Amino acid sequence: MDLKTVLSKGNPYTKSKRIGRGIGSGSGKTSGRGHKGRGARSGASRRPGYEGGQMPIYRRVPKRGFTNARFRTEYTIINVDLLNHFDDGATVDLSAVLEAGLVSINTPLFKVLGNGELTTKLTVKADKCSASAQAKIEAAGGTVVLPAGANAPTRSAAAKPTVEKPKAEKPKAEKPKAEKPKAEKPKADEPKAEKPKAEKPKAEKPKAEKPKADEPKADEPTSSDDSGSEEPTPDESDS
Repeated sequence: MDLKTVLSKGNPYTKSKRIGRGIGSGSGKTSGRGHKGRGARSGASRRPGYEGGQMPIYRRVPKRGFTNARFRTEYTIINVDLLNHFDDGATVDLSAVLEAGLVSINTPLFKVLGNGELTTKLTVKADKCSASAQAKIEAAGGTVVLPAGANAPTRSAAAKPTVEKPKAEKPKAEKPKAEKPKAEKPKADEPKAEKPKAEKPKAEKPKAEKPKADEPKADEPTSSDDSGSEEPTPDESDS
């Protein structure tokens, strides 16, 4: 312990830093702002997450999938062990819990969880109650009042028997079997009777007849006969 600690004991305010009081003070001249640059100017500020131009952490982290954080229902939560603060027969709701200072308000919806043990008989009015919390409240002789349509179990999850209903088997629709086409054997081709073709008569060309040598007729005397049967000319007879 030193004198500075003793003097500052019980003082709710810290001593302000005196800047610009000469070089020997450690924060003189530039008053801790350095030389030039953005931080040296008046009115300079940096938004949250700014890293001096470096890729910020919220952009470096990969983001995949879907989260329900924006759409989930938030409750003001209390455990049953804190409800021992109330007397037997008391009615406990969100306003009573806030007046007692047991929890701080988060949302106007009130939910009771089952952490701890409960020994007092209470009537708990809540928007939602866990199965274990409801079992402990009812075991202590109290009751749980929930709004109409609240999704809360009527009995403890451990005490509730689970009966499996037999599932009705749906008749399966039989699919018609596709008939395979039978392979047909190729039939032997029978020889077809050929029809006789009608022959067209060929046009006969007229043949050129060669001139035959004139044969001597029987009536006409030959040249030898003519020479023997020549009649004497009139000159010869006169002689």
